[in-house]
Amino acid sequence: MANDPLQQIYDVIVVGSGATGGWAAKRLSEAGLKVALLEAGRTVTPREFTEHMPVFQLKYRGRDPEIAKTRPIQQQCYACMEYNYEWFVNDLENPYSTPTDRPFTWQRLRVLGGRSLVWGRHSYRLSDVDFKAASRDGFDVDWPISYADLAPYYDIVERYVGISGAAEKNPMLPDGQFLPPMKMSCGEVRLRDSMQKKFGRTLTMGRVAILTQPHNGRAPCHYCGPCERGCFTFSYFSSPFTTVKDAVKTGNCTLITDAIVSHVDMDTASNKASGVTFVTRATKETKQVRGKAVVLCAQALESTRILLNSSTREYPKGLGNSSGMLGHHLMDHVVGGGASGTFEDLQGKPSASPPHRPTGIYAVRFRNTPATGKYPHFIRGYGYQGSSMPSFDFGAPGIGATYKRAVKQGTYDVSLGAFGESLARFDNFCEIDPYLKDAWGIPALRISMAHGANEKAMMQDAAVSAAEMLEAAGAKNIRITTGTEMPGMAIHEVGTARMGTDPKKSVLNPFSQSHDVSNVVVADGSCFVSSACQNPTLTMMALAVRACDHLAERFRRNEV
Repeated sequence: MANDPLQQIYDVIVVGSGATGGWAAKRLSEAGLKVALLEAGRTVTPREFTEHMPVFQLKYRGRDPEIAKTRPIQQQCYACMEYNYEWFVNDLENPYSTPTDRPFTWQRLRVLGGRSLVWGRHSYRLSDVDFKAASRDGFDVDWPISYADLAPYYDIVERYVGISGAAEKNPMLPDGQFLPPMKMSCGEVRLRDSMQKKFGRTLTMGRVAILTQPHNGRAPCHYCGPCERGCFTFSYFSSPFTTVKDAVKTGNCTLITDAIVSHVDMDTASNKASGVTFVTRATKETKQVRGKAVVLCAQALESTRILLNSSTREYPKGLGNSSGMLGHHLMDHVVGGGASGTFEDLQGKPSASPPHRPTGIYAVRFRNTPATGKYPHFIRGYGYQGSSMPSFDFGAPGIGATYKRAVKQGTYDVSLGAFGESLARFDNFCEIDPYLKDAWGIPALRISMAHGANEKAMMQDAAVSAAEMLEAAGAKNIRITTGTEMPGMAIHEVGTARMGTDPKKSVLNPFSQSHDVSNVVVADGSCFVSSACQNPTLTMMALAVRACDHLAERFRRNEV
């Protein structure tokens, strides 16, 4: 019993082991605090990685019927496939509801490391145009922090993680601590030069958490391609083999897997959290772990679900929800607008085993900037991700001899797809569904979100602008898409427990600490005030480091 990890009182309980939870565990345990790191799923080992496995070795050749049966929602994610679908949640065991006219796709993993195992790895800083957007256009409110507050923590994260990229000196996308960038193709160089010369816009190589040289004991990328199936060389950043590994190595971090947290426990007399209650995944036993502080890093919607399920007599609408803001202002980047075409004067020669660069190009936001001024059709802006690479085999036209000639000749495709800012609206929210529970008896979420007129106008403009830039670079056969995908498709959900200085209008303070319960910190994407248009994970990690350093300092001052 003396070695039972549930019998001791920890300094900090961290819930979730993904991009932010790993950082929380690392930062706090390296500061000398005793940490319990709780993960709802099982551990993952490199033996499960399949990035080098050809499809013919799969039982169903990539068409496993079990995926559609047990993961009808998860299969909407590009990364959920026969190779790895068991990392994703079983939708039958992990339900949630939505209004029929406001669908939302929620992509989730329950294994050690969570979505850091399959994320797209694009890593971009936000600027003060993002943090102080409300001061520019009058919509909603500014963040309670500035770029200067977060810049040192961006540095810490980038130096450790290893971000390959190029400095561009574009104030809309602050430069960081970069490893050498991956190389652009000749089609991408053409598009980059054309965009700069004809439009004054910046196209850069994607800034990604993938190594291009040895870094912190990890090997550089060898361009095998399917990163979402794992990486034997740990060349891309995932928490189990970096931050979580470092945390456990300190001797101060106890990892507890298969622990599905249902709610935060409260000591009413002190108005402080005393620990968390969880359900063991396999046996469905209810257990508790005690701690002096609780850090939620379960993922924006999941952390908010835990807080909503932690209601007490003092907090009947959810723990730390005296403002009534908990669950509201849900955001996910809008996608669906863009264009594609062909550079007919460039050729892609067929190869039996070509290198597969694991990232693409990024076009920096150019609407509603200090340099371009106010755009009349919508507020905020969008950036593009895309590529221009040789295409052959399945992409070649024709049948028989015509097809063979097309394969030999090859084509050179080019595309740009937009990621636009999702405005923070009170009526985009999640709440507890009064009738629905998961397989462990924990009340499930009801998610209600829709993109509005601003997002739709943004995607239409993104399509037209992409087509103009491709045409100016010499592309032919240009095709545009102007649709607006349902929320959740970007897999960039943030918000629902926003930070702020006014406890009546926000859930957390500027250090992601609950206004109402001083020893509860929410250190994941929940705290976002606005979504900007950049991929959010780098900012999430920087905010988590900042929040945990502040918490560690409070421990040193005996304030917890």
